[in-house]
Amino acid sequence: MGDRYGWWGRILRVDLAARTTSVEEIDEATFRRCPGGRSLIARVLLAEVPAGTDALAPANRLVFAPGVLTGTPLSGASRHSVGAKSPLSGGFGEAEVGGFWGAELKRAGWDGIVVQGAAATPVYLWIKDDAVEIRDAAHLWGLEVVETEERLKAETGERLARVCEIGPGGEQLVRLAGVVNDCKDIAGRTGMGAVMGSKKLKAIVVKGSRNLPLADAATIKQVGRWVADTLQENHWYFHNYGTGMGLDGYSLIGGMAVRNYEGGVFERAADISAETLLERGLRVKMEACWACSVRCKKVVKLEQPYRIDPKYGGPEFESLAALGSQCGVGDLEAVSKANERCNALGIDTISTGSTIAWAMDLRRRGILPDAAFDGVPAEFGSTEALLAGIEAIAHRRGLGDLLAEGSVRAAKKLGGAELLTAVKGLEIAMHDPRQRTEWGRAVRLSYATSPGGGDHMQTHLPAGGGKNVLGMCLFLKYDDARMVEITNAVTGWGVTPAELGEIAERGLTLARLFNLREGFTAVDDALPDKVTRPHVSGPLSRVRLDPEALRAQVREYYAARGWGADGVPLPQTLERLGLAEYAR
Repeated sequence: MGDRYGWWGRILRVDLAARTTSVEEIDEATFRRCPGGRSLIARVLLAEVPAGTDALAPANRLVFAPGVLTGTPLSGASRHSVGAKSPLSGGFGEAEVGGFWGAELKRAGWDGIVVQGAAATPVYLWIKDDAVEIRDAAHLWGLEVVETEERLKAETGERLARVCEIGPGGEQLVRLAGVVNDCKDIAGRTGMGAVMGSKKLKAIVVKGSRNLPLADAATIKQVGRWVADTLQENHWYFHNYGTGMGLDGYSLIGGMAVRNYEGGVFERAADISAETLLERGLRVKMEACWACSVRCKKVVKLEQPYRIDPKYGGPEFESLAALGSQCGVGDLEAVSKANERCNALGIDTISTGSTIAWAMDLRRRGILPDAAFDGVPAEFGSTEALLAGIEAIAHRRGLGDLLAEGSVRAAKKLGGAELLTAVKGLEIAMHDPRQRTEWGRAVRLSYATSPGGGDHMQTHLPAGGGKNVLGMCLFLKYDDARMVEITNAVTGWGVTPAELGEIAERGLTLARLFNLREGFTAVDDALPDKVTRPHVSGPLSRVRLDPEALRAQVREYYAARGWGADGVPLPQTLERLGLAEYAR
């Protein structure tokens, strides 16, 4: 088979019911077709999770999927995906995350982990290169994230180990729960923390000691130098501020989610921006992911009026908006504290903020006039309600118990379905799709057609989908030609631009096939009515999104993918992508 570069040909299989681990070997032809990320997840789910399986049942698979580039010495090569059947949507579930954990897994000699079954009592997984143990975690159950991580590093005797874990939210099967890496990087979307909790898997601790072999190390070094040398030109804003800059201007054009997507200008947008975090001294430093020179991750520290632990990082744009403008809250300290609590409890800031905002809207409109969290009225602009709502959801107390099911399920009990802002069961992200910009058009399509639901990361398109599968950050300005160069320098495969495009298309198509099998149709590729109506004020107060225009945009998207007008991949497309066995 020749030498392997950038990958090991080994997937770790974990059966928690039997408390056994094994090694699945992957041949080069198979891995080259699906070299990680969404591709690996969808391939496992289609093959091993029976149609109609409950997402929280032992038969679901939980897949940790770096890409072939993850863990190589390149800026941006830090990403991995966590996937399973989603407990929020009942369809394809996937959350992407950066940081160090995925790179550490690769450095331990693994291309991914597939977890099946459920443990009888809480456990954690300890991986040190080839040595793998399933260990008792009953003493960790109930702990928040920092304390869990500190205890695990002490227990394993590896201060430099990398830890992914669930907090109380995942343990309580909160469908908004994510998987937290190193306390601050969270695979937050689609409820992956609840799946991990359903398997009684508290954490996975990894320590690797291997450098990934590279086919052409000189080119990789050259690309690394190019990123560093062009930092000011290409990545200055990310390097200096991270995401969340210029929110006052973004709000003025109607770009931000405001008060459960009623729209209009958020009058305190500037107060919660990345610039204000820096100017007010809340942000104490910037940190980077694995091997990255951009350093775009904020770290917030505060003593008053709230104590904020810098180990939990700081809020990015999505969190600033979801916990800020979406809930009508313009208090930067409170939004930063809310972000810290979501990370500590292991719940997704986007879905949590949106679900709290939806409950606030129910109260405001008299649908649920007594809506409250631990006795605090659920009112827009209330910092107390925001913070109380996070705790109530993560610990399933009172109204929080219903909201922990996600807004779509909660609406079946409480009413207010017309106020929902979810696609395929997943609350949409924080960029208003009504904005009259190219970005607005892009997020409309991303929300409507992304396999996991209302996602904004453009991984429904070949460029973004390819980076997802390969394990590369979308923020790095690597164009298609550069991605071909990088992939070949790492792997030695000699891929062409066409083959790299097919790798991306294959991942998208496999995820689509899973959703179709679980009962999703073209009807589900649409936006909720709430985010098509005119804004209550401001420049978009007379602008309504035309559902027919969106449907036409979606049909164009299907055609570009080689899918029929019904969103089903055509037989010739499946044949071209080497997926003919999935043809109906």
